[in-house]
Amino acid sequence: MDNWFGEVEISDDGDIEKCNLSGRDPKELAERIRQIQKKANAFPAGVELRELARKCDFAADDSEYLSILQQACVEAARESIKESYTPDLPIIHAVGAIDDVDEAVNLLAERLSVWYGDHFPELDLKTFDLASFVETRGLRDDVSPDDAFYELTKNSMGCPMNEKDGLILKGFAGDISSLYERRSALEQYIRDNMEEVAPNLCYLAGPLLGARLMSMAGSLKKLASMPSSTVQVIGANNALFKHLRSKAPSPKHGIIFNHPLVKSSSPRNRGKISRALAAKISLAARTDAFSGEFHPSIKDELDKKVASIESRQKKEAHK
Repeated sequence: MDNWFGEVEISDDGDIEKCNLSGRDPKELAERIRQIQKKANAFPAGVELRELARKCDFAADDSEYLSILQQACVEAARESIKESYTPDLPIIHAVGAIDDVDEAVNLLAERLSVWYGDHFPELDLKTFDLASFVETRGLRDDVSPDDAFYELTKNSMGCPMNEKDGLILKGFAGDISSLYERRSALEQYIRDNMEEVAPNLCYLAGPLLGARLMSMAGSLKKLASMPSSTVQVIGANNALFKHLRSKAPSPKHGIIFNHPLVKSSSPRNRGKISRALAAKISLAARTDAFSGEFHPSIKDELDKKVASIESRQKKEAHK
């Protein structure tokens, strides 16, 4: 019997015939534990390993047995954690970072809009444009005569602010601008890495939508193991629960609505195109997860399917 501290041969009578023990190095024992865990029936029921270890002189008593086992298990857990780091994990973290940045920057940009709006309410700028304006110009009195916004500043009904106010606002706007720049850098990072980690999914769904699908599934392999019907509605949790609870119409799509083929389609064809897209996304994810080879034909097949759906709908409309 192969177990975590060695190989033991036991006769039909239950007597130990031979012990081939491993060393006590925690790393060596951890590797044995990890190999045994991959086998079916790794630890047969009815076998008292602790007693077996004592009889084979691997451990003098329970205390020593448990001490060695604990060290080996800790080492095995460390190795498992190292192996859990897959190439798609940084992309998933980047998607989460974008969500965090969006949440923070939206709050800060709204605060800047209200704050600076008291001083220069005629300025019709939002988000990044407003932050960039305040960071580079400051207060309305600092706008130069050759600036496109200069005429607006002359008749502004906003409240005056002093130099100290201007400095704090410029710094605040600078922080917001840097967050927008960080978001762009994260998006570029996702685009670059998706082409390497999931080329088919990236080509079919686009790098950002593909990364978002991976993030919502948990990993590329989890996305690949999902049925296409789940991929079709992933991200439509509220609509799906409403359908299950109150018999409301089932959702036709979830986050894949952001794909150009679905977004630009007519409402009549949207469900069919979403279903076709979800099927090809599943195929692309499986190809990326298990072979890694690039197959542009997946997208070609989707384009043909979508063209067929639209053509059929046009023929029906002319009848």
